[in-house]
Amino acid sequence: MPIDESRPFLPVRIAVLTVSDTRTLAEDRSGDALVERLTAAGHVLAERAILRDDAGDLVAQLHRWIDDDTVDCVITTGGTGVTGRDVTPEAVERVADKMIPGFGELFRWLSYQTIGTSTVQSRACACVARGTYIFALPGSTGAVKDAWDGILRDQLDSRHRPCNFVELMPRLNER
Repeated sequence: MPIDESRPFLPVRIAVLTVSDTRTLAEDRSGDALVERLTAAGHVLAERAILRDDAGDLVAQLHRWIDDDTVDCVITTGGTGVTGRDVTPEAVERVADKMIPGFGELFRWLSYQTIGTSTVQSRACACVARGTYIFALPGSTGAVKDAWDGILRDQLDSRHRPCNFVELMPRLNER
């Protein structure tokens, strides 16, 4: 999709949350790939954290960032599978005002081109929560690359036409 160079680029302040029972910052390749991509695109890394797969802890962290005026968007990586410990979508739903079902649908379509039918195991999702975007991605580096390169790079670019998530930010809390 086209980028309209006549429009200004507006950097988005993005918090990155890795959800994992086993990773540390030193081993977080998917988080690293996400941070590398978002900063290369001109966005601001607002904060970064790693939390274990615990829905209560995830909800608490999401609420902190939703209420933080220096965070426009949260991107999580991990915890979107179907095992008993995968609780990220449930945490996202607990804070959501509006789900964005097209995000997960498009992600799985893109992912299918890379990993085939294994994409059905992903519960990638997105929402708006009190004016903050939240995107929940699978924990693999490939999934992060598919989501950023295929969706988020354009939708978080204020110059992307015909429309993008950034231009809607001032209106997210309208009633």
